[in-house]
Amino acid sequence: MRLTIYTDYALRMLIYLGVNGDRLCSIGTIASSYGISKNHLMKIVVDLAVNGVIESVRGNGGGIRLAKPPSEIAIGDVVRITESDMFLVTCFDATAPNCRISSDCKLRGVLSQALAGFMSVLDGYTLADVIVDRQSGIQSLLGIEIVAARHTPAERRTVATRSVPRRVR
Repeated sequence: MRLTIYTDYALRMLIYLGVNGDRLCSIGTIASSYGISKNHLMKIVVDLAVNGVIESVRGNGGGIRLAKPPSEIAIGDVVRITESDMFLVTCFDATAPNCRISSDCKLRGVLSQALAGFMSVLDGYTLADVIVDRQSGIQSLLGIEIVAARHTPAERRTVATRSVPRRVR
């Protein structure tokens, strides 16, 4: 099985965002760091934002960041979001013409079991599993300035909703 470039880029973008903590990152900076298409990443951002994996902040100084901690982002879930289908062979697609041997073929069951095993392994890992203990190395390879995270996504929401008292002069 081979994952699409779309999924590959989505996973790379999430790694980039994961090692950046709660900092907002620009799509252009991520694309430049990996040497990949900014246009491809823009489509992926929309997909991941709609599915609640990342959040997008518009306006001057805006950008993107993870919508939840890396430990809550399962790799299997990202693959399910970004892969348009998981048809290992044509008989997995109900809209495709039937194979001549489909009524007596057990290959579909074998491949279905293999796919389930593949996804089960991916479901066993989170974004945190692939970046923890490698964060500074990844940051260095991508030219990312190393800074400590300030707030978790939940803390950001709390800080953003607090009212700030006005100063009396």
